[in-house]
Amino acid sequence: MNIGDKISVVDEDLKGIITSINGDSVAFEDEFGFSHQYPKSKLVLHQSEIYENIKMQDKYEYTRPKSKKHSTNHLILDLHFNKLVSHPNDYNSFERLFLQKEKLMDSLDFCRENRIKRLEIIHGIGDGTLQKMVHNTLQSQVGIDFYNKDILHHQTGAVIVEFHHSI
Repeated sequence: MNIGDKISVVDEDLKGIITSINGDSVAFEDEFGFSHQYPKSKLVLHQSEIYENIKMQDKYEYTRPKSKKHSTNHLILDLHFNKLVSHPNDYNSFERLFLQKEKLMDSLDFCRENRIKRLEIIHGIGDGTLQKMVHNTLQSQVGIDFYNKDILHHQTGAVIVEFHHSI
């Protein structure tokens, strides 16, 4: 190391030009005009030409695929009776409502077991019997929030359920 050499301090973001050397102690001035003093062991020559011939190589950045159960898509349950059974005319109104409630409960359990965050329940717009059953069932559940999909309460045919899964 000689007076006038460019140096960098090891383990610090500090560099400058040597102004004096006194035994093991080196004084230098940084780019802002401040003087610093460090032992020779903490300094290295700053040689920018060392890095000029190094080629930069772009590396592929691996993106981890999301699992199906952690995807942002939510589960949709359509409670229209003709979507649940193959011969809907074979059932009376009580049996229909019972099967729809059973399917709703199974879907809620499935979402909890598989840690699905959102469930959309399509009940349709009709005389309100199915909608009341869905709302009564959801009110009896814990660990969920639910709200109508659309703004107007009685003009919506779907409910969104959000699950609060404990860790």
